[in-house]
Amino acid sequence: MGALSRPEEVAPLVKMAAAAWRIRRQIPPQEHWAFAYDMLQKVSRSFALVIQQLGPDLRNAVCIFYLVLRALDTVEDDTGVPTEVKLPILQEFYRHIYNPDWHFSCGRGHYRVLMDNFRHVSIAFLELDQGYQNAIEEITRRMGAGMAIYICKEVETVDDYNEYCHYVAGLVGYGLSRLFHATGTEDLASDQLSNSMGLFLQKTNIIRDYLEDINEIPRCRMFWPREIWSKYADELEDLKYEENSERAVQCLNDMVTNALIHAEDCLQYMSALKDNANFRFCAIPQIMAIGTCAQCYNNVQVFRRVVKMRRGKTN
Repeated sequence: MGALSRPEEVAPLVKMAAAAWRIRRQIPPQEHWAFAYDMLQKVSRSFALVIQQLGPDLRNAVCIFYLVLRALDTVEDDTGVPTEVKLPILQEFYRHIYNPDWHFSCGRGHYRVLMDNFRHVSIAFLELDQGYQNAIEEITRRMGAGMAIYICKEVETVDDYNEYCHYVAGLVGYGLSRLFHATGTEDLASDQLSNSMGLFLQKTNIIRDYLEDINEIPRCRMFWPREIWSKYADELEDLKYEENSERAVQCLNDMVTNALIHAEDCLQYMSALKDNANFRFCAIPQIMAIGTCAQCYNNVQVFRRVVKMRRGKTN
């Protein structure tokens, strides 16, 4: 009923569904590619929609890039894996992607299925062109090393926040820029602009997911920087309580303002893209992030429920 009550959003949703149907018909027939695209749909429906904008070769590379990094993220996030086991896996993950016999069982639900069947991702990775493989390996190596640093370190300062977001998202921007460049359709974007593309999305997600993350059992790690939230509360958890609503909204606005620092770089990055498909692929999540920031700003509901932008409004 949601879309039916907003008829102006029906057309873009129908277009996205039609694109999804066309893409399913173009998936390579081999088992490993079927697994990859099925898993992409299960671990991120939103990214599975966005990736439809790309041509077949680049789409395959980006699909595998995403799944490799999602697997790396699954290792980082699993609090049941001892640190002494987790650190070498993060640091050596870029080597494991070349080995179809490697797997490490961790995570829950669809993420565990991904980890237990990682051979399919590895086999698909090995079929990619060398330029794509090199970009994915480089970013996986750098991200794993950065994640290993923050397994043993809290996000205290805004500089820490920027550095952590660089490792887990800014490097994704680097990688996508390298994949675009490898197709021959784009100039290689600067690292600063590529980094901002990732940081804006990551910071928006960190803001939006406050309540879900703070209430998770067992408690997941939080990445709101102490340098910001400590101006408004004694403990980060205090922001969710109704008696602290005024201070919570002030803190929220501080966080949103910090995220919006990257918006100009994002616009500059996208304005330089030459291929319309690449532009749409980049623009859809950025529009979602800008819309989410607008919905979060000055909105106490961030501390009461999940606030997000509807896909139908991205048209």
